[in-house]
Amino acid sequence: MTADTSGLSAMDLLDRMFAVELRFLQQDEADLDLLATAFHPDVVVHEPASLPYAGNWRGLDGIGRLFRTMRETWSDLSVDGLQAARTGDVVFMTCTLRLTARSSGRTLTQPFAEVLRFEGGRLIEGTPFYFDTAEIGSALA
Repeated sequence: MTADTSGLSAMDLLDRMFAVELRFLQQDEADLDLLATAFHPDVVVHEPASLPYAGNWRGLDGIGRLFRTMRETWSDLSVDGLQAARTGDVVFMTCTLRLTARSSGRTLTQPFAEVLRFEGGRLIEGTPFYFDTAEIGSALA
């Protein structure tokens, strides 16, 4: 499934990816076919070692598990001020994250950035950068 994505903006790619992620999270069962519409089969997301969902989450099943783990970790997650720029197949995004921990009820607001690489319009690699992982860990303790 290779699509011509040369005319898509960074925001077009992100809007499609986030819409699929949201629909996936609203379902009770893992629909990997849904994920495949926005995520490459060989996708990998590199989460920081200092987070409870640390590691390299690989493939559609891995991304599905990451999303479910994040849903179990956070009772609310919102994004404000999303901005993005695209250079070739790479999208650089920044925003302000607002996270509410299920375990403590504590809400955090902090800057966030991510480098995303797309292939054929689908995410193949993501590397997030959280502003303060120690604060996140403290809120989840």
